[in-house]
Amino acid sequence: MDVTERFARLMARPEPDICLDEAALLIAAHAYPNLDVDAQLGRLDDLAQRCYAPTLDAVVEHLFVDEGFAGNRVAYHDPRNSFLNEVLDRRLGIPITLSVLTIEVGRRLGVPIAGVGMPGHFLLRDKVDPDLFVDPFAGGARLDQGGCEAAFRSLHGADAPFDPAYLEPAGTHSIIRRMLANLKGAYTRRGNRGALVWAVRLGLVVPGAPGGARRELVNALAANGQFDKAATELDALADSLRTAGADQHRYAATRLRAKLN
Repeated sequence: MDVTERFARLMARPEPDICLDEAALLIAAHAYPNLDVDAQLGRLDDLAQRCYAPTLDAVVEHLFVDEGFAGNRVAYHDPRNSFLNEVLDRRLGIPITLSVLTIEVGRRLGVPIAGVGMPGHFLLRDKVDPDLFVDPFAGGARLDQGGCEAAFRSLHGADAPFDPAYLEPAGTHSIIRRMLANLKGAYTRRGNRGALVWAVRLGLVVPGAPGGARRELVNALAANGQFDKAATELDALADSLRTAGADQHRYAATRLRAKLN
């Protein structure tokens, strides 16, 4: 089974049954075709086994002190920061991949940790003590709600309105969509159109994909010179519509195919 099909089958499971580590590594396998996903999962098993106690404090100290994982402040937008295998190799990541790492090491030890998709910065929340937050990008710093608000305003401005709902646990689908959004941003900035195509395509497989996601794929395919594939996606989009907009998509598909002549 290829990695795209395996990812799609994983996304078809009920959301509570989706393991973030496997999803993250299947994303990475699109950038690293020879990646052994199961071997990488074994590395996470070994990492968890080296932790000295099944507590949140121990997991955080183990990862961010003993094992030396850290936020990459020098090259934040480097795509490698978004791949869990690279995070394991380099001990560097961005907030969301460091959070996935912590969640999955915690899961192996029976330590329940939730991801928090605060706008602009991803955090962790203790499921046992919901007033305790952890910032993995800051070396596992502990925060209360006031500290989270301060972190939010440091990014968005002192007068930015803060909604406590920003600190609610993020679902698995939401975390995966955010990981893919980070990759799409990184590939767009670097002009890597080929990689952008697969990142956008994977986003379509995740339940809850936004309505414009298929059109985003069309644009990525066309920008990569894959006009026939882009036209096929437009035809499929037209078939799914029962409005006048369907004719516009068919016309756009015809124009894309004309570029093949």
